[in-house]
Amino acid sequence: MNTFGRIFCVTTFGESHGAAVGGVIDGMPPGIGVDMDFIQHQLDRRRPGQSRLTTARKEADSVEILSGIFEGRTTGQPIGFIVRNTNQHSSDYENMRNLFRPSHADFTYTTKYGIRDHRGGGRSSARENISRVVGGAFAMLALREMGISITAYTQQVGHIALDGTYKDYDLGRIEENDVRCPDAEAARQMEELIMQVKGQGDTIGGVIACVIKGCPVGWGEPAFDKLHARLGYAMLGINAVKGFEYGMGFSGVAERGSQQNDIFVPDGNGGITTLTNNSGGIQGGISNGQDIYFRVAFKPVATLLREQQTVTQDGRPTTLKARGRHDACVLPRAVPVVEAMAAITLLDAYLQAKR
Repeated sequence: MNTFGRIFCVTTFGESHGAAVGGVIDGMPPGIGVDMDFIQHQLDRRRPGQSRLTTARKEADSVEILSGIFEGRTTGQPIGFIVRNTNQHSSDYENMRNLFRPSHADFTYTTKYGIRDHRGGGRSSARENISRVVGGAFAMLALREMGISITAYTQQVGHIALDGTYKDYDLGRIEENDVRCPDAEAARQMEELIMQVKGQGDTIGGVIACVIKGCPVGWGEPAFDKLHARLGYAMLGINAVKGFEYGMGFSGVAERGSQQNDIFVPDGNGGITTLTNNSGGIQGGISNGQDIYFRVAFKPVATLLREQQTVTQDGRPTTLKARGRHDACVLPRAVPVVEAMAAITLLDAYLQAKR
């Protein structure tokens, strides 16, 4: 349950209020140049306290590499790393020790294991995603040597949504605002909505879109390891994710096959391409050389800074008002997590295709 991947594997460890979170990356190709500034930048995009939209928890989230790198390049051996926790406020969770928070993993963890770390959710905390971001950053270093790029952005917060697809926006502008949306006016409205919800002690969800460019034909397997199935598995394993769709997804179900089919044509350079990309870059579970694009739905964060009804561990009704530092909307910080899990999945698929 703590390892993702078949050949390129990322194993994560640690709890939200423990000494550190970290991981081991196995299967990393040797000889890849390691850009530590890039890896740290990816962590900075995920870290708490980066804007007024996010939790106020202040963490540097500085990664320490323990193994697997020599003279600035990967050796092909396991890469061990840790990110130390330095700003825990465990006392904020003391009133949650003996009760179950609505829509959290408290009840299921207690039933499954007979014990749980109530401080920030322990292992179920989204802070575990730090290890995924580090693993994904290493995967991106390998993928970019193949000319493959992965870009995610906030497409929707609550009822405020972008009308177009990734082709209609300048994705180079995503980092120009705190919500990580490529449209400035939509970003302003999203930020206002998040702040309004935050002021009410409530939370809100939305959608992150992602596009992968440069993936060649042939990655993925035709049956149980379809590339889109692996991507869906990766995304649905991210905290707060409730849905995944790729290509036209649910929006295409009302159309006919004559409208949906991607017609093959010569590409003018001796190869083959398609007139459209309704398939989302994957056909028969295998990449077809077109852009791979998908969307990920995130629920509203379950921790509310307002009173809720719940029960104690022995089943007695009670009320809870959470304390501490929490996100009103997880999407801005989840963008690099979506990119990371896509990168891990893709590099794993590449290594499988090479076998």
